[in-house]
Amino acid sequence: MDIDTFFWDMPNLETKRLRLRKLTLEDAEDVFHYGSNEEVTRNVTWYPYATVDEAEEFIRRVLAFYEAGRPAPWAMEHKSTGQVIGTVGFGNVKERHSSAEIAYACSHDFWGKGYTTEAVQEVIRIGFEELDLIRIFAKCLPGNVASERVMQKVGMIYEGTERKAAYIKGRNRDLKVYAILHEDYFS
Repeated sequence: MDIDTFFWDMPNLETKRLRLRKLTLEDAEDVFHYGSNEEVTRNVTWYPYATVDEAEEFIRRVLAFYEAGRPAPWAMEHKSTGQVIGTVGFGNVKERHSSAEIAYACSHDFWGKGYTTEAVQEVIRIGFEELDLIRIFAKCLPGNVASERVMQKVGMIYEGTERKAAYIKGRNRDLKVYAILHEDYFS
């Protein structure tokens, strides 16, 4: 499948416990639930949502990305409850280099239960098996041990730290980089 056309009509994906699908405005309450939690937002680029309207604003930006055929996150919907417990998806896609970044966020209520790992594994599978990517990477702030564990569990290898690489919440921050290569995935 061509990377360029994939994002025009992102498919729904399924794992054992999750349905990965496009976000809708009906998901605003669930997105607000996890996005307003300071534990969740401590190690991401955005501040906690103060209102459901802020969650809706995020979803509207994502919907615009879907409409434009740009990389955007899937909702991580818990199959048994229908609750959106987070997002996962590609960003920073570089078609010429056959590489893409994965980003994710998960509700604090579901930390430590393998949901994020399950979702990231499926996105990696799509990246290598359907999009023919060569490299998939993810980044996190130093000290975000839970995110590093996800990256390690899905087979990513620590590549190094980009010093003061991103302006996050008022200051430039270091980012730890992990990646998995096509040949690692298929070996």
